[in-house]
Amino acid sequence: WQHRARLMNTLFRQPENLSPQASKRDIRRTLRLARKRQPENARRAAERRINRELKRFIKRGKRIAVYWAIGSELRLDDFARAAQQRGAQVYLPYIAPRSLKLWFTPHPIMRTGSLKTAQPERPRRRSAIQVPQFRGDKIRAKSLNIMVLPIVGIDAQGYRLGQGGGYYDCTLATTPRSLRPQTIAAGFACQSLPQLPAQRHDIRVRYFASERGVWRFKAA
Repeated sequence: WQHRARLMNTLFRQPENLSPQASKRDIRRTLRLARKRQPENARRAAERRINRELKRFIKRGKRIAVYWAIGSELRLDDFARAAQQRGAQVYLPYIAPRSLKLWFTPHPIMRTGSLKTAQPERPRRRSAIQVPQFRGDKIRAKSLNIMVLPIVGIDAQGYRLGQGGGYYDCTLATTPRSLRPQTIAAGFACQSLPQLPAQRHDIRVRYFASERGVWRFKAA
């Protein structure tokens, strides 16, 4: 209990340059900047630690969705490679035109075992979110066991702040509760704060993996 309390006090802290009443737009700007300004050596060390922490969730035969990092987002290459080597099936989100509900297609590492030759089917050129799309048999979230979600921010209640597209929120909201995969937000400790402006349709995640360890949120 004492360890959890100490971690709580050091992890979910209000950024000094951000008002508790700040808008989502201001929060995104502040947290993206904090993520981008990390010293390169510290960032690399944090990425290695987070990828190691996530490996505890790998189980042979399980279907695990990760994400394709863009910009300064946390990269999950080591985790995806370890999951594939340990017999799990790794997927990436696929955004169908004119839909907020995600499909998931096999990660290119499942075909070649390497990320160096990964060629996207098409980029998201018509969207503000430039996420490459990979071909393959599509499944819905209800067929996944674990979903690792990208974040711009996350708070002490388990509410995440994404890019603003609404894809993950819509996907989880339309998935029956009993069939929802285990949700893990992955990001750097500098992306956490005490409270985000949450809305009724927002869905909490179960875990947050950062360089300070894996935090499990209490059930709603």
